[in-house]
Amino acid sequence: MDGIPSSPTKSSPDGLEMSSDSNLEIEVSEQSFILQLIKDNLLLVVTLTGVVCGTISGLILRNYQPSEDSILIISYPGEIFMRILKLIILPLVVSSLISCSASLNAKLNGKIAVKTLSYFVLTSFFNSCLGIILALLIHPGNQESKTTLELEKDKKIINVLDNFLDIGRNMFPDNIFQAFFQQTHTVYVPVKPLNKNDTLNNNTDFDNTNSESSFKMMRTLHPRDGSNNIGIIISCLVFGTVLGTIQPSTGEPVINFFRCIYEVVMKIMSGIMWLTPIGICSVICGKILSVNDLGIVIAQLGWFVFTVVIGLIIYQFIALQLLYFIIIRRNPFKFYWDLAPAMLTAFATASTAAALPVTFQCMDEKLKIDQRISRFILPIGCSINMDGTALFLSSATIFISQLNSMTLSASEIITVSLVSTAASMSSASVPSAALVLMLMMLTSIGCPVEDVSLLFAVDWLVDRCRTVNNMLGDCYASAIIEHYSRDELTAGERLPLHQEETKEAIKKNIQIMDQLC
Repeated sequence: MDGIPSSPTKSSPDGLEMSSDSNLEIEVSEQSFILQLIKDNLLLVVTLTGVVCGTISGLILRNYQPSEDSILIISYPGEIFMRILKLIILPLVVSSLISCSASLNAKLNGKIAVKTLSYFVLTSFFNSCLGIILALLIHPGNQESKTTLELEKDKKIINVLDNFLDIGRNMFPDNIFQAFFQQTHTVYVPVKPLNKNDTLNNNTDFDNTNSESSFKMMRTLHPRDGSNNIGIIISCLVFGTVLGTIQPSTGEPVINFFRCIYEVVMKIMSGIMWLTPIGICSVICGKILSVNDLGIVIAQLGWFVFTVVIGLIIYQFIALQLLYFIIIRRNPFKFYWDLAPAMLTAFATASTAAALPVTFQCMDEKLKIDQRISRFILPIGCSINMDGTALFLSSATIFISQLNSMTLSASEIITVSLVSTAASMSSASVPSAALVLMLMMLTSIGCPVEDVSLLFAVDWLVDRCRTVNNMLGDCYASAIIEHYSRDELTAGERLPLHQEETKEAIKKNIQIMDQLC
């Protein structure tokens, strides 16, 4: 009986000690897990901190009405960051496209290209239809928005045919070196019409005293600043595909040269990445400070912004995730989370091309997407896959038609969906390119083109949101095309070996024939 009460008294302190030790171990393990999570996603954490700091700083500093020089100084680090990103875009695109297309045979390149273009067309058309449906349901357009905000008259001549012809001209540049910094663009210049008193030498002189009606607008081709991305991409794909068909002894050194360039650029990018928080903070803060009448703009065009953002959210969080899960059968949100640094960079820079180096790093290091696919699809997607832009164009066209109390027929709505799909795929991967395309959209259905100036007030925000969708569309396309091309990629890895064996067999047969002869 004496041992009965003594047993719990001795075991009780041991139990308490074991319980406290286990609790301590749990706390230590939780702390180590959190620290490891922060360490693994340190760049994402500091980048997100830069976004938050830039937004808060911009909203606070607006109350002090800083001067233009102050805003310029605040935006200066962001400007330098953007210039650095743009500096490495072309070497990255050229080296990645040539090296990846040369590593695949021509037949496989063709199959992947067809799958990629089909995917891009379908997703762009889906976004165009989504933008139309949301604009018709929410009805963001009203006369108050048009009368309250000041309109800027735009007398620029827009021709739908010229835009599509310019695409073809830029696809096949006449000077590959000029394509790196200029693209062909159709413009209309006033030319004095010929009459009996004019001579051939004075036709180019302009009489400013005459009215505009005395001049004839003549179509001319002028170079426009900005890299011709689509021409560079097609040239690199053709060069790389042909390079992969020549003898390895001749072509392999060239392929290794471009592979080396790609590795060097990515190594430089790994250091530049740590400047992202400062650059993003500066860009966002400066942009918020430079917007005039921010509250009035949001109040008057809030429903339009709401319509576009809702459409982008539906596509980003529902459509893409379902598509990824149904096809690949994996957790789509894990894929989405690993792209967070690229999304923040795309949001801050408002350019898919500027975010391309960060996107490459996420796809290669975190998501482990086959580099032959990511190097092939991402540069192409930067130029022709504009899912967010397609949604913006269709919804903005419906919005402006509602401002002017226009009721679009079924055929006009179909025209909007088709033209917005085609226009989005012809847009450049530069900030606010969609506003230029809006002129073509409105011309196709007879809407007043001067109302496009309303969209300038909110495009700085909407442009960033749709750029994120454009970038995500490229990344999800890479994962889906890789899934569908897995067998071809596996076979493609064995193809060079088969080619070498075939060449050796041919050489042996030739030697045998020489001996027999």
